[in-house]
Amino acid sequence: MPALKFSVLMSVYKNDKPEWFAQAMESIVCQTRLPDEVILVVDGPIPSCLVKAINFFLAKHPKILRVIWLEKNCGLGISRKIGLENCSHNLVAFMDSDDIASNNRFERQIACFQEDGDLSLVGGLISEFIDSPENIIGIRKVPEKDFAIKEYLKSRCPFNHVTVMLKRDSALEAGNFLDWYCNEDYYLWVRMFLKGYKFYNLQEVLVNVRVGKEMYERRGGMKYFKSEAKLQIFMWRNGIISVARLFINVFIRLLVQVLMPNYLRGFVFRTLFRAKTA
Repeated sequence: MPALKFSVLMSVYKNDKPEWFAQAMESIVCQTRLPDEVILVVDGPIPSCLVKAINFFLAKHPKILRVIWLEKNCGLGISRKIGLENCSHNLVAFMDSDDIASNNRFERQIACFQEDGDLSLVGGLISEFIDSPENIIGIRKVPEKDFAIKEYLKSRCPFNHVTVMLKRDSALEAGNFLDWYCNEDYYLWVRMFLKGYKFYNLQEVLVNVRVGKEMYERRGGMKYFKSEAKLQIFMWRNGIISVARLFINVFIRLLVQVLMPNYLRGFVFRTLFRAKTA
């Protein structure tokens, strides 16, 4: 069987730190299975220090790195939409600009697509660290098999989006990424679910994710709650969840995202929603 070619899609914007971006890029270009293409979407104007970091990797990896410069900041959903449309290969892996991929991530995911041609999306687990990549505070586990993933989707996002590798044509047929505040990924997975695509999650850590107080702040507030509630209503209207499940999902999100203070929300995520490390 010929080797499957794939693209990696990542976006950066003005608040990204050059040193974190460099760590993310190094983890991509030091894989046991190198990508055939890296599409980097620059989402609006960025500081000169970040431009310098991008130019360093452009000079070092001119054959695989392609940069798309957007004149204004469009947000993650639109930048991913544009990036996905510009990928050359049907398999596309996502990365965030401040995370670190395990060195065999792409090799493991490519093997899944080679073993099962019906798969449209393969994700995996993430570890989460504060300050130093060695300071891992927890692991976000997600279901492995297609049926379990689709059941989990009815209450929570069933993928760690930074671990996802998917078939571009499947995502485009489902409508591609769309602008949906902080839930662009979950919204796409739901639409792919409605198309009947097959999912899988490797039960191993594929990406080490940088977290902190700011992450929990982003997961709170009325704007975030309204975005999540709107998505739950979308699932109900499309027959994915019952009205009872809708009310349960919305109530839990109201409690955690609006009524709970940030310090307590962080405690809940770290203790209830994450597996402890040894």
